[in-house]
Amino acid sequence: MSTVGQRERATQNRVVQLFQTHLGYRYLGNWETRPNNRNIEADLLRSWLARQGISETLIAKALRELDQAAALGDSQNLYDANKAVYGLLRYGVKVKAEAGEQTQTVALIDWAQPDNNDFAIAEEVTLKGQNTRRPDIVPYVNGIALGILELKKGSVDVAKGIHQNLDNQRKEFHRPFFTTMQLVMAGNDTQGLRYGTTETAAKYYLTWKEENPHYNPKTDPKGRKYLPTIDPAIGDNALDTALVRLCAKPRLLELIHDFIVFDAGVKKTCRHNQYFGIKAAQQRVPQRQGGIIWHTQGSGKSLAMVWLAKWLRENAPLGHETWDD
Repeated sequence: MSTVGQRERATQNRVVQLFQTHLGYRYLGNWETRPNNRNIEADLLRSWLARQGISETLIAKALRELDQAAALGDSQNLYDANKAVYGLLRYGVKVKAEAGEQTQTVALIDWAQPDNNDFAIAEEVTLKGQNTRRPDIVPYVNGIALGILELKKGSVDVAKGIHQNLDNQRKEFHRPFFTTMQLVMAGNDTQGLRYGTTETAAKYYLTWKEENPHYNPKTDPKGRKYLPTIDPAIGDNALDTALVRLCAKPRLLELIHDFIVFDAGVKKTCRHNQYFGIKAAQQRVPQRQGGIIWHTQGSGKSLAMVWLAKWLRENAPLGHETWDD
């Protein structure tokens, strides 16, 4: 009797548990037989907005604007629809309660307070149509699907999961489901996690590299500030550690808010070296200190400068103002 399905199911069970116990995501359930699965679960989003004190009138209008942006017509490409949705996610939806009243901005995500959002996952999310597909795990934030994860057993190349994601974005499959997507992921226990964003070509899927910066004084006699160790809560599994680093609530929102760019028809997200280089630069700017970010050819220096300039524009004080320590 084959154990292939059992091994893949065991990996998925563990990852589902990881999202719940270590990352604090709410479990929405197994949606294999649930009808009408969508990338915008209106009831979940409406409930979250109501808890933020938004009126029913504004909620209804904001949801209508979001649905219109996410609706992918036959003549529209995924890039443009995804870009329109991203603008609403990042900057909020501008609506009026009544004609002639002042425009108000309805925030769909609380970027400043990650824990104020409703992070949740659903598994086996069946997408029905001409070609029915069932993504393994879909993370939702306030009812909006922001990620998708395909899992494989360790002996199956992670490339198979990547190509599943790419197939699902084709017109004849489930392209409209990806209008809200920000991180598109595939992984297994042997190779770990690979990630990209919508329509990222297979050869450009990335691996996140990051040591565990947990100080361990008992094994650090030289008194160094940090010593990379294995976090006992997640062990050293390559898939689990990458998911914890990418999908932790503050990190996920930061990657989406500060490290996405729409570049002449191609949506891009950052590599780990770009992220940590920019984070280091952000720490030096308030002290008015310069520095060097060492780059090799093809390491993404142009995009790093775009993301840093964008952050400076939104966060650096103007004129005589000073940074708060």
